[in-house]
Amino acid sequence: MPDFNLLVTLDVLLAEGSVAATARRLRLSPSAMSRALARLRETTGDPLLVRAGRGLVPTPRAVELREQVSRLVQDVNAVLRPVHALDMARVERTFTLRTSEEFVENFGPALLARIAQDAPGVRLRFINKTDKDSALLREGSVDLETGVVDPTASPEVLTQALFRDRLVGVVRSGHPLSQGKISAERYARGQHVYVSRRGQDRGQVDDALEALGLTRQISTVVAGFATAIALARDTDLIASVPERYTAHRRHGLHSFALPLELPDFSVAMLWHPRLDADLAHRWLRGCLREVCAVQQVQSPLP
Repeated sequence: MPDFNLLVTLDVLLAEGSVAATARRLRLSPSAMSRALARLRETTGDPLLVRAGRGLVPTPRAVELREQVSRLVQDVNAVLRPVHALDMARVERTFTLRTSEEFVENFGPALLARIAQDAPGVRLRFINKTDKDSALLREGSVDLETGVVDPTASPEVLTQALFRDRLVGVVRSGHPLSQGKISAERYARGQHVYVSRRGQDRGQVDDALEALGLTRQISTVVAGFATAIALARDTDLIASVPERYTAHRRHGLHSFALPLELPDFSVAMLWHPRLDADLAHRWLRGCLREVCAVQQVQSPLP
């Protein structure tokens, strides 16, 4: 196995043309320098420096190696040197983000504008998130995900909260629930559209109603919140959706606080540790945090 430390010694030796000067520059003792020179001669199969009068002169092989070794040492130093800054204006890269269509609709335009500002060579590829499996992050086919963090998620995946949200009710303008105080009983009596990406037919809203001795009628199940909101706008169905996703969909809609004790939840970004120190990925995470922090919901609800 080659000892790459010998490259540094050889580089200094060929530059100095003196064993003693090389030892001083590398802070080596005479005996350590002697051993290093012996190893270099054995490894290269050449004496490298030979005596001529009172000094040493390089052999033809040493002269031949001088520039090549110098370039190699510079390249190694560049590879091993920590990078503390990156000019994003010069970066050309595609990042794959796995997220919901609603997240893209609400935050995508601001994120794209923010990225174009600093890194016109960066492109985003959005793919739809249909489950909470982190396999794509581990495999490297996805660079970043967003979603509500599952407590059972893989511990190897890193997470950082983006914002807190809550479920609210959404109905069409003119719906009976758009007027008057909304009790749990009034809410439960209506016809509901339920969002389930995993095919389930009940969730935390149903558990909260059951604790009050109530049951709601779910007449429609869909895979996304955008579809649920669209149905609520044009039918008498009641949709229960994250408040953030109603920010750009208020025309023809009425939103109301759910008459239930439900906890808020955090939406986070998730990534694999292999990308944690990657400067371009770190920059992207910063852009996403910035966009989500600025784009606050101006909620009229209590």
